[in-house]
Amino acid sequence: MVPIIVSVAVVLLVPLIWGIAIYNGLVRGRVRAENGFSQIDVQLKRRCDLIPNLVEAVKGYMAHERQTLEAVIAARNSAVAGLQSLGARPRDAMTIQTVAGASGQLDQLLMSLRVSIEKYPDLKASTNVLGLQEELASTENRIAFSRQAYNDAVMVFNTSIAVFPSNFIAALLGFSELTLFEANATDRVLPEVKF
Repeated sequence: MVPIIVSVAVVLLVPLIWGIAIYNGLVRGRVRAENGFSQIDVQLKRRCDLIPNLVEAVKGYMAHERQTLEAVIAARNSAVAGLQSLGARPRDAMTIQTVAGASGQLDQLLMSLRVSIEKYPDLKASTNVLGLQEELASTENRIAFSRQAYNDAVMVFNTSIAVFPSNFIAALLGFSELTLFEANATDRVLPEVKF
């Protein structure tokens, strides 16, 4: 009688433990991806905080480049608004795409600003501008690394909910694919540099 009870217990416990292990793996994967996106969020906020300082340092030298400066500030404000909406809906695909689009637009305008700065030797040599440009470049590298880490975590998570047998647990418990942080088509176009 005891061997039968042990056999029944093993038959019932093994699938239960297996299901719990898969569930915990899925949750860990989702949390890892969400943390990855939070890292992007942190770096994008850091960049948005640096931009007004860079613009102020450049303003005096580039009075006739006002349109470029205003476009950078407008894009920065759009990126900040996207980041704020992200806080309310961190897993929403449209919100992630909106933030990616605003970030891409800001990337393009910052490239234009860097090109404009190159036209002014005194400005280019300014200690404040050099320091701010270095901080911005460092932040851009961190953003790129954070995007890559997030997309890697999303890829692992999306794979885990798509492969057998964890796809059954994922479907049963409502796990759905997460959205990759992708560049828009306009982000892939290199800015034109003229001297």
